[in-house]
Amino acid sequence: MKTRKFLATAILALTFGFASFAQKTVMVGGAAMYPNKNIIENAVNSKDHTTLVAAVKAADLVETLKGKGPFTVFAPTNEAFDKLPKGTVETLLKPENKKMLQNILTYHVVAGKWSAADIAKAIKAGKGKATIKAVNGGTLTAWMEGKDLYITDEKGGKSKVTIADVNQSNGVIHVVNAVLLPKK
Repeated sequence: MKTRKFLATAILALTFGFASFAQKTVMVGGAAMYPNKNIIENAVNSKDHTTLVAAVKAADLVETLKGKGPFTVFAPTNEAFDKLPKGTVETLLKPENKKMLQNILTYHVVAGKWSAADIAKAIKAGKGKATIKAVNGGTLTAWMEGKDLYITDEKGGKSKVTIADVNQSNGVIHVVNAVLLPKK
């Protein structure tokens, strides 16, 4: 009897827990991004996202991005930050520019978990473009060129998704190659 009960419990766990096991670990910046860890727990291990992590800390957004979510984060690499005019990052990291930094960083965050397939579906429904509302209230525009997914910011800058669907316990990260800039 105990064996049967154990097997029934194991089958239920496998059946209903399969989605969490099906998510794969993705390598980003030389580190494994584990689907059972939150956005911050994973991001701090990526050598390609040290600038982003420093910015999130300076903007006091660590606890937010550790939160339940779900969140979709378009995560710029260090190279993306390096494309900004010289001195921009250093200026943004100053305490007196915290509100501006928060605005820029929350422009990279969307409420909910949007997989690349979800975004592609929205693009198709929008006849080639999808408008996505960022957490800061700004608008991002998603579009595709061939199989590549791009995000255009309010200033017309475009960012390519270089690694999609990096699943987290509280959402998903899409690595991007440019910093997205809000209108204000």
